[in-house]
Amino acid sequence: MAKDLEYYKKERNAQWRKELRSQIKAKDRTARERVKMPEQEPLERIHNFLEVNLGLDPDMAVAEAQRCLDCPDPTCVDGCPVHINIPKFVKKIEARDFLGAVQVIKESNTLPAVCGRVCPQEEQCENNCFYNTTLKKPPIAIGYLERFAADFERHSGKAAIPEVAERNGIKVASVGSGPAALAWAADMARNGYEVHVFEALHEIGGVLKYGIPEFRLPNEIIDFEIDNLRKMGVQFHTNFVVGKTATFDELRKQGFKAFFIASGAGLPRFMGIPGENSINILSANEYLTRVNLMHGVKPDYDTPVPHGKRVAVIGAGNTAMDAVRTAKRLGAEHAYIIYRRSRQEMPARVEEIKHAEEEGVEFIFLANPVKYIADEKGHVKKIVLEKMQLGEPDASGRRRPIPTGETFEMDVDVVVLAIGLSPNPLIPSVVPELETTRWGTIVVNDMMQTSVEDMFAGGDIIRGGATVILAMGDGRKAAAGMHKYLKEKYPEHFKK
Repeated sequence: MAKDLEYYKKERNAQWRKELRSQIKAKDRTARERVKMPEQEPLERIHNFLEVNLGLDPDMAVAEAQRCLDCPDPTCVDGCPVHINIPKFVKKIEARDFLGAVQVIKESNTLPAVCGRVCPQEEQCENNCFYNTTLKKPPIAIGYLERFAADFERHSGKAAIPEVAERNGIKVASVGSGPAALAWAADMARNGYEVHVFEALHEIGGVLKYGIPEFRLPNEIIDFEIDNLRKMGVQFHTNFVVGKTATFDELRKQGFKAFFIASGAGLPRFMGIPGENSINILSANEYLTRVNLMHGVKPDYDTPVPHGKRVAVIGAGNTAMDAVRTAKRLGAEHAYIIYRRSRQEMPARVEEIKHAEEEGVEFIFLANPVKYIADEKGHVKKIVLEKMQLGEPDASGRRRPIPTGETFEMDVDVVVLAIGLSPNPLIPSVVPELETTRWGTIVVNDMMQTSVEDMFAGGDIIRGGATVILAMGDGRKAAAGMHKYLKEKYPEHFKK
């Protein structure tokens, strides 16, 4: 990949920019409109959990790929945390070599169908696109094209399984099976290791399975990507809590030489305000897990999920959008987003906000819960909100919400808190020698190695809540660091 990028940078550099305007005129590429993703109609989709975005067809994908200007210095790649060779795969799509396109993607990203759906491309690769930075036009729809290539491969029945090196006789394991762990597992398998992935829950996928609704990321997509890892030799173990089912010392005695800690940030945060323990007030983590992983919406499952008519979701990130849109599909007549800042500061993806608005979600800005009121049976019935105003920007760059002292009440029967997650505390609690921060995240060095020599870490356990693609970048970096460590620690396994 690096060699290909050097070609773009060295062979077509200054001259390309000098002649850009004439090339644009000749190709007429910038005159084309960015492709629009077909979607389920809002009034239809709020009654099902089928995927909202319907994907591109081949002609749409080719037309979008033709917009690419073949930059000599492809800054889009700089915006990708796993450094996909974006120009190369886009040009493969333009040439209708769809299977070739996904092979290029898989050199860097083992979960292309997932990332094409849930990664915030508008803040990463597409944000760095020449269209966006220089021409001030809509960027190439890189995420849509990645999704198209991955879906085409899946439907073709010709999924390419990356080559793996000859086994080197070393066993390694990850704790957790989310995106960081899956990216790590793929790279370690490629390098010839015996790879094991331990998951505490009954299904593989971590936050991909329990945290993201099927109308955004269908489970069949995740299962397909995981099955490809199985074909690479990765072994998955469910209902296995490392530190409880087996300690790290017990696993070391079984021959494991290194561990990747990818246990995520699954500890929900609450506000600690009066009435918060009322019935039907729950975290978004629990709410979404009951629906996504435990099939709480299906009549033949016994998982209890509160079906409210007036559901308030506190927060404005992607998780909040997932929760409030789930509430609509569970029959809420009024589904609210309550956010203490204004619309401009909302951290959720623009597409998710758009979909929520189309589906009838109501937004209440500059309001913050200060108290819940329950009925005589202990069920929440009202929420007391304090009006806020915006001050100067805080450390996040967003304007700080300031209380005004003025309050008002709203009738509710379900409240879902989506105000962030804290790192899973299990591993630090059973490995006290692990260095952690005051926020409970694990400290790592440049190789993603922790204070315990044979333990590496990545994803939300070192970042707090972050994106799928950043977690995958951590996983790949940790795999490279672990590979280097093991080659130095056990050189006899790598002699030819």
